Amino acid sequence: MREIGDELLRWLEAGERFVIASIVGVRGSAPRDVGATAAVHADGTVLGSLSGGCVEGAVHSLALEALADGEPVRTSFDPDPDDPFAVGLTCGGELDVYLHPVEPGAGLGPDTGVGSEATGTGGTVAALSWALRSARRGLPVAVARVLETGRTLAVGVDEHVGGTGDAELDGTVVAEARAMLDRNTSGIGQLCVPGGHEHPVFVESWNTPPRMLVFGAIDHAAALARMGKFLGYHVTVCDARPVFATRRRFPEADEVVVRWPHEYLAEIAPDRRSVVCVLTHDAKFDVPVLREALRGPAGYVGALGSRRTHADRVDRLRAAGLTASELERLRAPIGLDLGGRTPEETAVAIAAEIVALRNHGSAHPLTHTSGPIHVA
Repeated sequence: MREIGDELLRWLEAGERFVIASIVGVRGSAPRDVGATAAVHADGTVLGSLSGGCVEGAVHSLALEALADGEPVRTSFDPDPDDPFAVGLTCGGELDVYLHPVEPGAGLGPDTGVGSEATGTGGTVAALSWALRSARRGLPVAVARVLETGRTLAVGVDEHVGGTGDAELDGTVVAEARAMLDRNTSGIGQLCVPGGHEHPVFVESWNTPPRMLVFGAIDHAAALARMGKFLGYHVTVCDARPVFATRRRFPEADEVVVRWPHEYLAEIAPDRRSVVCVLTHDAKFDVPVLREALRGPAGYVGALGSRRTHADRVDRLRAAGLTASELERLRAPIGLDLGGRTPEETAVAIAAEIVALRNHGSAHPLTHTSGPIHVA
């Protein structure tokens, strides 16, 4: 939903009716994961996609029906090899889709304030609006929807908006949503209060974007910054040389920082989702920042350079006190072997290695592999 958030906010503020269609369950191979969202306006306009085309037509029709009825609908799309007209995924997977009508009424206006315990239709609209605005400001937020009723809570780190209509259940939902937000996971949970029955609640976590830290303000860094933004990273380019580290040279980066790389990295404290790409291939910059990165939690640490440069770099890192296990984390020479030479081709090779590592992919050509392409 966050991917189409700007347009959804415009619809909410204008008081326009629409349906949010979200994938809440996946079994087998599917092109999109849990949380993928499309929206269908009352006039038929569509935002986003759930399957790349396999179920889009059926979802569009069901969304307009749900909007006419005013009630949420949960449906499944299962492949049926015996029915040539059945709607399903050609890859053989199964999807559970939740269609949630949203009726803002007269519109919110861009600065509408809401009470934290608002419920029903108004509470849902207020919660969605607050969540989308929080995400736009770069704040972590989870959207929790009770699938039986569509009632919605937007849950931030310290506050929440909306409600289920049951204050005790609200507390349970908020606690679970915060826990899932902390883990950066989305999915359905069966939540209840003591003595009550279970309620299926779908929680969609919108954590802050992971960070891509690019050290070395060279042409390859400009290409990699563009690729990082394309993949959804918050991109920082850092170099100690002010003549190279300029906003004009790196307009796609979220930040351009003039600092010694190792000092900056130590200051910002990256997490396990962070990506560190060292492109300077200059020992006076490389060794201090790689020592800092390889002893930290960053999920990916790579360094540009020839094999000769890398061998010399490893010797220097050993001399600086790094252990064999720490050095094993270093991806160098950085990227997959795609045979490219230009900065743009190099950026693609680096991005491919990052994506493969993040998703536990083999990086082998699909032509030469077997089994499901998308594993739930």
